Amino acid sequence: MNILYFQKGFNYSQDGPGNRLVYHLQGCNMRCPWCANPEGLALSSREAISVTVSDLIQEIVSSKLMFFDGGGVTFTGGEATLQFTSLQAILKELKKLGIDTCIETNGASPNLLELAPFIDHLIIDLKHYDEEKHRQAVGIGNERIKENLGALADSGKEILIRTPLIHGFNDEREDIEGFLAFYQTLPLEKLQFELLSFHEYGKDKWAKLGLVYQMVDGYIKPEIKQEYERKYRESGLQVVRT
Repeated sequence: MNILYFQKGFNYSQDGPGNRLVYHLQGCNMRCPWCANPEGLALSSREAISVTVSDLIQEIVSSKLMFFDGGGVTFTGGEATLQFTSLQAILKELKKLGIDTCIETNGASPNLLELAPFIDHLIIDLKHYDEEKHRQAVGIGNERIKENLGALADSGKEILIRTPLIHGFNDEREDIEGFLAFYQTLPLEKLQFELLSFHEYGKDKWAKLGLVYQMVDGYIKPEIKQEYERKYRESGLQVVRT
């Protein structure tokens, strides 16, 4: 059994706690026009690196000395859950070995709950609270994402929920209330929230791949992020910055 990734490396605290070995797995089921890793969109790519599950596990085990400050391994993307069978096998084995695990996901996998017992840290994006606006922007709706968030929160799972703030997509003051209306339906005790301002870090990658970067005016006003954070805190949400 193999798994495909297009990038790997260590990162401190932004992809889960401590120093972490981060694998960007190939393939994504969304088409976010602001994507910073367009090279990971296609499930198959000439640039992707294919390794066996056992070899990847061996590489992770050999890196244990680098997992300081509560670190471990993180699987992100692309969308890590698209390679579900391989990912599940890896997470199960790492759990047995006592290695701290984290996945960053868009939360849309119908099988996400099956991975929960093998994940120590879970980071999920919720890009928009509205089903149709979500679908128009990224190509799929958010119903499954919200269902997964609800089930995982009800189970007591600790989750970091991230939202990229994009001008013209979710940066109106009514959007703050829309997100809050959904979050108030969840048990908040073990949830954290992070708001990420739009950036163009992936713009050059789109050009190198021969793709058209469609974002023109995505930057938000700083006060919008500040208002998001203030209203979230006033509503009892735990806001963090990693």
